[in-house]
Amino acid sequence: MAPVTPNPSPSDLVPSIDASCETDRLCKQLLDLGVNGWIAEGGYWVIIKPLRILAIIAVAMLIRFLIARAISKLVTTTSNTAMPSILKPLHEKVPPALLDTGTVFPERRRQRAEAIGSVLRSFVTAIVLGVATLMILGELGFNVAPLLASAGIVGVALGFGAQSLVKDVLAGLFMLIEDQYGVGDTVDLGEAIGVVESVGLRVTTVRDGRGVLWYIRNGEVIRVGNKSQGWAMVVIDMPIGFVNSEEATAVLREAAAAVAADPELATGLLEPPDVIGVEQVTVDGAVIRTVAKTTADGQLTVSRELRRRLTEALETSGIAERIAAARLFPRPASPPAGGADAGRGGAT
Repeated sequence: MAPVTPNPSPSDLVPSIDASCETDRLCKQLLDLGVNGWIAEGGYWVIIKPLRILAIIAVAMLIRFLIARAISKLVTTTSNTAMPSILKPLHEKVPPALLDTGTVFPERRRQRAEAIGSVLRSFVTAIVLGVATLMILGELGFNVAPLLASAGIVGVALGFGAQSLVKDVLAGLFMLIEDQYGVGDTVDLGEAIGVVESVGLRVTTVRDGRGVLWYIRNGEVIRVGNKSQGWAMVVIDMPIGFVNSEEATAVLREAAAAVAADPELATGLLEPPDVIGVEQVTVDGAVIRTVAKTTADGQLTVSRELRRRLTEALETSGIAERIAAARLFPRPASPPAGGADAGRGGAT
C-alpha cells in the first residue's frame, strides 16, 4: 500500500518570512489575517519601517525643539527679570542695597545666561540625536548592544587620554554657573593679573597692565581674585611724621567729608570715607589710614581723588611743611671738636 502523503498546511505554502517581520506585532497581525507573506513583508519594509523611522525623527526634533525653547525662554527671563535659582552663585557677592536698585550688571548677567543656555542646548541636542540614531539603527536591524559596548570602551579611552580637556571643560562650566568672573572683570588668576577679554568653556583670556594677552586653561585656575564684583575698598595710608596725630586726623577728616559731599563722586561711593586713625608707627613717624567703600567701577576714580584731596589738605594746613622739616637733620658747618681724628670711621 502506497504511503499517504499528508496535505500541505497553509503555512507550508507561504514563503519564508523574515524574522524581523515575524517578531513585529503589526506584520504578524497581517499574517494572521491571511495576507500573503510577500505582501506583508514588503509592506513592512516599504511602508511600516520608513514610517517608524520618520516618526522617530519627528519625535526627536519635537523634543529637541521643546527643550531648546524652554532653555531659550529661561535665558530671556534671566536677562530681563530676576535671576532664577539655577543660575545664582553659590554665595551672594553683592550687597542687598545694590540688588534692590537693579544695578547688578544686567549685560554681564545676560552674557552669562546666554553662555549657559548655549551649553545646555548643545548638550540636549547631542543626547536627543544620539538616542534617535540608536533607535533608527535598531529599526534597520542592526544589533545595538555591541555598538553601545564599543562606544563605552571608546568613551573610557577618550576619558583617560583627554583628562586635561575634560577637566578644563568641567571647570569652565562650573565657573559660568558659579559666576566666578566675566568679560570686563579685573581678576587675579595667579601669574596673570588683568582684565578678562573672553571666557570660554576651555580657555579664558586675560589682558594684563602691560598689554600682554594671557591664555589660561580653566582647569589650571586654582584660585580667582575678582576685583570687579559687588563693591571695592579704597585704603590710603598717609605718613604724617612726628606731627600731632589728632591735628592731622582732624585735617584729613575734613578733606574726606569734602570728598563725600562731592556730587561727581557720589555715584562711586557706597559709604562716606572714614579716617580711622593711626594705623602704625615707624621710625619715620605715624601713619594714618583712611578707608572708603566704593563700587567696583568707581574704585580707581575715588581713590585718585581721595589721595589728591588728602594731600592738598595736609599742604594747606601747613602740616606737610612740618613733616618735611622734621625729616631734615642740619649739620654744623665746622667739623666737630677733636679735629680730623674725631671724624674717622664715618663718611661725611
